[in-house]
Amino acid sequence: MIPMAERIKQAHPGTKVYVTDKFGDWSSLAPMWHQIQEIGEDLMNIAAAHPEGINLIGYSQGGLIARGILEQFPNHTVHTFISLSSPQAGQYGTKFLHLFFPGLVCHTAYELFYSSIGQHISVGNYWNDPHHQSLYRSYSRFLPYVNNEVLSSQSNSYKDGITRLRKLVLIGGPDDGVITPWQSSQFGYFDENEEVMEMRDRKVYVLDKFGLKTLDKKRRLTLIEVNGVSHLDWHTNETVIDKYIIPFLK
Repeated sequence: MIPMAERIKQAHPGTKVYVTDKFGDWSSLAPMWHQIQEIGEDLMNIAAAHPEGINLIGYSQGGLIARGILEQFPNHTVHTFISLSSPQAGQYGTKFLHLFFPGLVCHTAYELFYSSIGQHISVGNYWNDPHHQSLYRSYSRFLPYVNNEVLSSQSNSYKDGITRLRKLVLIGGPDDGVITPWQSSQFGYFDENEEVMEMRDRKVYVLDKFGLKTLDKKRRLTLIEVNGVSHLDWHTNETVIDKYIIPFLK
């Protein structure tokens, strides 16, 4: 993320930009709640140093961690949150997982991820199998909770953390190649027939489970679809940074 940080500094001279190096490489497999708590505490310290408010950018799994932080720390001072090619509605694709789990395939991955062992793996926390939704809601300790698909004592604060935003920007595209379906980056997802339901057709939006509809109705939600960008290029693509990220960082 350092090249993006430098590009932002060039466009907005004098802006303080922070990049976290926590949970890189293999440690990115740590449970989502653990990552959210540690990085979230760092973010709150940064926010305390900037009481005028801050902007937050999360790329790939980092974007989902960032959303979790906003919900876990609902009194945050984040003005704009930019989610860059992140599996916000979950993941149902194994291409990027073969580095860690060479034999993993979609239709049986739930056997690993919807287990006590699987829930100690970050990807297992947001694995969303459209064919095993009851297991997803029963075993997943993260995604159905932050989506308020499973209610908890923190459900109201989760929604408060999202609706506090002045702007939520969701960026993704059909040539991503990793986030599956790519529409997950904009809260769209597969139905039981593996047909993609767009965000505004899904229950989490219609029932305003955690604030998407509220933001949308207040014109605080922006969806950006970009063609021709692969997953590993979003955060270094200068066109994406200059055209779709920097303009929101005011």
